[in-house]
Amino acid sequence: MTYPSTVSKVDIRSRALRFAPRRSDWSRATIGRDLSAGLMVALVALPLALGFGVASGVGAAAGITTAIVAGILAAVFGGSNVQVSGPTGAMTVVLIPIVADHGADGVLVVGVLAGLMLLLLAFTGAGRAMKYMPLPVVEGFTAGIAVIIGLQQLPAALGVDVDGEKVLGLAWGAIKAWLDAPGWQAPVMTLAVAAGIVVAARVRSGFPAALVLVAAATAINMLADSNLKTIGYIPSTLPAPRLPHIPWEHLDSLLLAAVAVAALGALESLLSATVADAMTVGDRHDPDRELFGQGVANVVAPLFGGIPATAAIARTAVNVRAGAGTRLAAVFHSLLLLVAVLVAARWVGEIPLAALAGVLIATAIQMIHPRNLRSVMRATKGDGVTLLITAVATVVFDLVVAVLIGLVIAGFFALRDTARTAVLEAAPLETGDHRDKERELLDEHIAAFRLEGPLFFGAAHDFLLELADVSSVKVVVLRMRYLTTIDATGAQMLADTIGHLERRSTTVLLAATKTEHVPVLRELGVFDQLAHENHVFDDTLDAIAHARLHVSRIQHEESDGAPAASQSNQQDEQH
Repeated sequence: MTYPSTVSKVDIRSRALRFAPRRSDWSRATIGRDLSAGLMVALVALPLALGFGVASGVGAAAGITTAIVAGILAAVFGGSNVQVSGPTGAMTVVLIPIVADHGADGVLVVGVLAGLMLLLLAFTGAGRAMKYMPLPVVEGFTAGIAVIIGLQQLPAALGVDVDGEKVLGLAWGAIKAWLDAPGWQAPVMTLAVAAGIVVAARVRSGFPAALVLVAAATAINMLADSNLKTIGYIPSTLPAPRLPHIPWEHLDSLLLAAVAVAALGALESLLSATVADAMTVGDRHDPDRELFGQGVANVVAPLFGGIPATAAIARTAVNVRAGAGTRLAAVFHSLLLLVAVLVAARWVGEIPLAALAGVLIATAIQMIHPRNLRSVMRATKGDGVTLLITAVATVVFDLVVAVLIGLVIAGFFALRDTARTAVLEAAPLETGDHRDKERELLDEHIAAFRLEGPLFFGAAHDFLLELADVSSVKVVVLRMRYLTTIDATGAQMLADTIGHLERRSTTVLLAATKTEHVPVLRELGVFDQLAHENHVFDDTLDAIAHARLHVSRIQHEESDGAPAASQSNQQDEQH
């Protein structure tokens, strides 16, 4: 009696060990590239972490704490070698109403709850569902994110101060502000840094061009005593760890918020990992480990005053383009942020925002692969439409809405194409001259139809119209052997069709029905619509033979003037 529990314990232990860090996650051979990439990502992440912390309403310290604590934990326990995690813009949008309703402690509680939910998703293997994400949705999402990254940099690139919640409004406001008072220092610096990174990546991909160019831009800005806006003041201390106060009276609403945060964290992290895979050669992430890493990060970070975190696509892209080889790069990024806060806050604060804008614009350019986009656009009409709408929705709305829209559109085209594979065909039994055999059966007032492919809600209506149009036949044989799928809608339409034919005095026989289809056919009343329970056959030849006997009886009964229905039913009972 103890054997099942022993197996359960072994299974749980093996699952837990699967999420443990591995020696293969690290490599000394790439430590130089990892350090350089980590430094570059840290430079990009620092202003973003501070900004997202302020934008969420919790404060700059919360943002930088999240980037440090969550960044390390997600890198160590996550499922991607190049993923970088921290506070993100998409998560900030979700957190703003939580802060307004429940304050900073509410956000911390939501973060812990969301982390626990992510851990549960990891243990249940939910991350593997990501493999069903259609390629046009991923490509459209990636293109949309690249556009967003580029548009978000326009205020810094043009050297203007504008505010806006939506990226399109922010970009338009920046352009109008610059046109009112044009200045050339910031745009020239941004273009120089972006162009230098793109050219260097094509000439020598391993060269840390972004780091060199940002350092040069910072030196020029300081020596020229320019008035370009810099990162500015950075807090030199981090908040002490503490347990958040749980507002028990609002726990139900916090649980709903935690579900939203966990869903966003899982979706954004797995999509970011998928994009990172596409940007690297031979690197593939483990989706369940990634959810586990994000869960650990979100459980621990709030205890240090951090906010909910997720994988950051922009920082991950910078990490990949800077030459990261292992997850050490993400760890270095977090450690360097800690050093920057504790030691080098003054010098890091001198980095011009225009230079960082150039780095991110170059990253956005390198995220888009024209060849991949062209291939998907030319594949099918449905793929092209899905890609375009997903990309536009990503820019206009947000990540979750865009992915949902993309999935709905991709699902529509998939269902349409699948429905077209459903075949209702008059087909004879053996090889040979099909037309002669088909004509022979029709001359005997028998129609044998082969149902092939899926019969579900997308194809059921056409099936009903085609089959119900049968005329001048006394028996219809439905050959079910090649029916691959049938759902409740398809079974209901089949039942309605059989009832329609039976009411027209056309007997219906079912042949070679698959065992797995019997329950849905029985539940939806398909068998109930048959004239007799013996009108279900295991073999098509037996069904045809019975159909011929049935037609012969009907013709004999019609010639004798006997009631056909009762005579046929008696014969069926004997069968």
